[in-house]
Amino acid sequence: MTDQRVLASGLLFPEGPIACPDGSVLLVEIERKTVTRVHPDGRTEIVAQLDGGPNGMALGPDGALYIANNGGFLFQKQAGFNRTKPGVPEGYAGGWIERLDLKTGEHRVLYTRCGDHPLVGPNDIVFDAHGGFYFTDFGKMYPRMRMNGGLYYGLADGSRIVEIAYPMIMPNGIGLSPDGSTLYASETETGRLWAFEIEAPGVIKRAPFPSPHGGRVLCGLPGYQRFDSMAVEAGGNICVATLVSACITVISPQGEVLRQVPTNDPITTNICFGGPDLKTAYITLAGTGQLIEMPWPEAGLRLVGG
Repeated sequence: MTDQRVLASGLLFPEGPIACPDGSVLLVEIERKTVTRVHPDGRTEIVAQLDGGPNGMALGPDGALYIANNGGFLFQKQAGFNRTKPGVPEGYAGGWIERLDLKTGEHRVLYTRCGDHPLVGPNDIVFDAHGGFYFTDFGKMYPRMRMNGGLYYGLADGSRIVEIAYPMIMPNGIGLSPDGSTLYASETETGRLWAFEIEAPGVIKRAPFPSPHGGRVLCGLPGYQRFDSMAVEAGGNICVATLVSACITVISPQGEVLRQVPTNDPITTNICFGGPDLKTAYITLAGTGQLIEMPWPEAGLRLVGG
């Protein structure tokens, strides 16, 4: 699975890919603050210019884009790497969840807080079969302080949001098992993949102590490997973009690491599946600013809006 093809270059911290039926791929460019479409011939088109930092997105059942916006980062060059990285935020302004109608261009913010608590840095989002969505809030880092993150569930009409798990240490990617009974969330700093058993939309069966938030640890990687975002295969394996080690880590529902697929970029941020049989993997590489594709041995899970 090393047959990689570069579809687009020059992207400014790409994330949140969505494979579209016409063969194009929608993604966000966090640093450029855009929703961008990559056409099959490699041509890029800016679909929308947004405030803050669009970080992850999903197609809702209504065909609109739902975007997890981290509220903005200050991008800084890091010595030793030919790349940019999200660093210290310019100032705490919080993040939000927003909806973008691709047909009309209508745009509105759905959530900026959950109860008394403002959202800090929404990161990734996935819809369930009931028309609601789960999303991670990554939190934010300051020079001598970290704001914790958590997991949330919201309705697509903006009428209800609930907190599912808190606190988490930089929760990033999020996904659902094929039967919708298990929610997966990856933590960047700890390199852990958590599983949450779903009792009802937005309600989990809480794991007992010593779980800090009701989830159970499904997998943790040795050494200094950090998790980013994810996609789930139709057979149930979880494919997590893995930072530093430059790969996609494929993990079984039982927590076994099945393989690591090299991407040659230490800032591999996300993966999605497309093509007629959902056996083409589209992977965003933020270090090199590329979108690549490669054949995948297993079909990806068809998402609610896909």
